[in-house]
Amino acid sequence: MAGPASLILISVFAVLTALGIPLALSITAAAIAAVLLVLPFDMALFTAAQKMLASLDSFTLLAVPFFILSGVIMNSGGIAIRLVDFAKLIAGRIPGSLAQTNIAGNMLFGSISGSAIAASTSIGGVMVPMQKREGYDPGFAAAVNIASAPTGMLIPPSTAFIIYSLVAGGASISALFLGGAVAGGLWGLSMMILTGIIAHRRGWPVAGRITARDAVRVVGRAIPSLMLIVLIIGGIMAGIVTAVEASGIAVIYTMMLAFVIHRTVPLRALPGFLIETVQMTGAIMLLLAASAALSFAMAFTGIPAAVTSVILAISEDPVMVMLIINVLLLVVGCFMDMGPAILIFTPILLPIAQKVGYDPVHFGVIMIFNLAIGTITPPVGTGLFVGAGVAKVKVETAVRALGPFYLLLLGVLGLVTFVPGLVMWLPNHFGL
Repeated sequence: MAGPASLILISVFAVLTALGIPLALSITAAAIAAVLLVLPFDMALFTAAQKMLASLDSFTLLAVPFFILSGVIMNSGGIAIRLVDFAKLIAGRIPGSLAQTNIAGNMLFGSISGSAIAASTSIGGVMVPMQKREGYDPGFAAAVNIASAPTGMLIPPSTAFIIYSLVAGGASISALFLGGAVAGGLWGLSMMILTGIIAHRRGWPVAGRITARDAVRVVGRAIPSLMLIVLIIGGIMAGIVTAVEASGIAVIYTMMLAFVIHRTVPLRALPGFLIETVQMTGAIMLLLAASAALSFAMAFTGIPAAVTSVILAISEDPVMVMLIINVLLLVVGCFMDMGPAILIFTPILLPIAQKVGYDPVHFGVIMIFNLAIGTITPPVGTGLFVGAGVAKVKVETAVRALGPFYLLLLGVLGLVTFVPGLVMWLPNHFGL
């Protein structure tokens, strides 16, 4: 049954997607078509609708619109330049200081906004022209910005981890956030080390010293924005708030920041923020509902079990199995956006990872790390094209300069995958 069901599922999905049918509808139609092998049409339709509605009946889902709204407000709140100044303070004396500032700024802004694209355009839009003026190679400046932007997908708050948690059957969002913070930190730190080595070899300048008075002023301007990270991660680590409660706090705090403290956004902009949030949330919810129908279809027709049998027939060694999964996810990430990839492949790959002893939280971090790499790889990586556009260089130029960064990220991925203690020590330390 699994063979014909897989063929129908893949064929219907591929045809509908090629015809330009919205992704959620393509997934749902493909799921129903696969179930028709074993159920009559009316029963297949009723069961799929029931599963879709049930999947959205979750208190945890409240975190999605709240974190999206806080990110929308932050993206429009004029905080990028404050974070750039603070990042200069952190990385200003390291070789390649402007590039280092770009990386640190992307990590800070990406974690606050939850968007790699927002980080790439907001921070990169400031830092890349500065690097060019200081004599940095344009391709390298683009590569640094592109390679560091996805850290915001790993450092909380991250909508990707919330989606994964729901599809994975309730893996702790708080644990995923903490594991993601470690993985995102490793990603950013590795970028800074490689950038420092390249900058030292090429003799790129180090920024001048900043006076203590200016340092205090920069920190003071950045503290209100940075407090959002402290509130979310600190609150979760201390066990004071859950991820859902943290999302509500994030909305209240970002509104205070934008409308009262910085006063960079007029209150009349709030309805527009709410409309944008509703549009983004609606798209995510529809995809989540569609994924529930897909999960039901795959489970009912035995597709995950069949895929598990095929992979485990190749090898039952955990290292080999995870290598296969990583290669698959890297390829998927090159062609598919992160949200749909999580929804489609989590029900298939998570049982395999669990079979060879991987914790669902650890596997979630591995999966998001893989797919985040996919956002900056050709042929359809949105982060790659946006970053090249920000730097005003050809995509081919950016890809050539990204070569060392790709190799480094594969190495970090190996550490995240095969050294569980790196990712899991923080969640385990706090009993998550």
